[in-house]
Amino acid sequence: MLSLLRHQNLVNLVGYCADGDQRLLVYEFMPLGSLEDHLLDIPPNQKPLGWFTRMKIASGAAKGLEYLHDKANPPVIYRDLKSSNILLDEDFNPRLSDFGLAKLGPDGDKTHVSSRVMGTYGYCAPEYARTGQLTVKSDVYSFGVVLLELISGRRAIDTTRPTDEQNLVSWAQPFFKDPKTFPDMADPLFQGDFPVTGLNQAVAVAAMCLQEEASVRPLMSDVVSALSFLSMAPEEGVPPPFPISSSLSKEKAPSEDGDQQDEDSADERQLAVAEAIEWGSNSKETHTSGQDGRVHSL
Repeated sequence: MLSLLRHQNLVNLVGYCADGDQRLLVYEFMPLGSLEDHLLDIPPNQKPLGWFTRMKIASGAAKGLEYLHDKANPPVIYRDLKSSNILLDEDFNPRLSDFGLAKLGPDGDKTHVSSRVMGTYGYCAPEYARTGQLTVKSDVYSFGVVLLELISGRRAIDTTRPTDEQNLVSWAQPFFKDPKTFPDMADPLFQGDFPVTGLNQAVAVAAMCLQEEASVRPLMSDVVSALSFLSMAPEEGVPPPFPISSSLSKEKAPSEDGDQQDEDSADERQLAVAEAIEWGSNSKETHTSGQDGRVHSL
């Protein structure tokens, strides 16, 4: 399968060796190792990843999944997206690796692929874990977990933390209900050095990817549009992240109807993602339209 896939955000297969029962795949060398090495296993003398580098990695990983889902023929479900499977080149450009669990997507009028449940605990979509029914939206959920790791600096599963913080998605759910708390999810290693509006948008995207119902999760193409310009540092000459919707910063009146508050929060996150997608698309057009080669502001 991998020999037929070619994309700048997928690791390249150089060749293979076969000797009796032994099989060996040879991939291109990725000098910086995995995302896990730089995000979750940082030695004391290593500088932590900055915000824009993390968003660059998230954007590139999303583009790799978008290629697998929308451009590959037939489509491919990656099935094992996690920080240790995202490799980095010398410029922190990400490439997805380890396609041992990848599956060809459903064809014809089929909606899913039935498969024995495999993958990594903490990244696996709940509907796939329950039923074994695999879709591209299973990958979207896994991407949401990785995006949360990038935002928070926390592992998907960390048994060294207090019981209510060991599962990253469960820890994040209360924050998702109140956009005013999104900045509280930021990795302490940022030391406050991150754009609040950009972080708010990234958390909103993660929340949509992690919806319990697979059908309401965004497509990876939408995620790519939402993240593309969040990864651009201001000095790179592109517009800063668009203002977060006024509805996200609006004070809510206390309500006894918890269900209604949850619905309102979901609507707010959906609006934030929609704005991110629209902003990213408009910015891309503006970025490429100037005949003098300069980037014009919106």
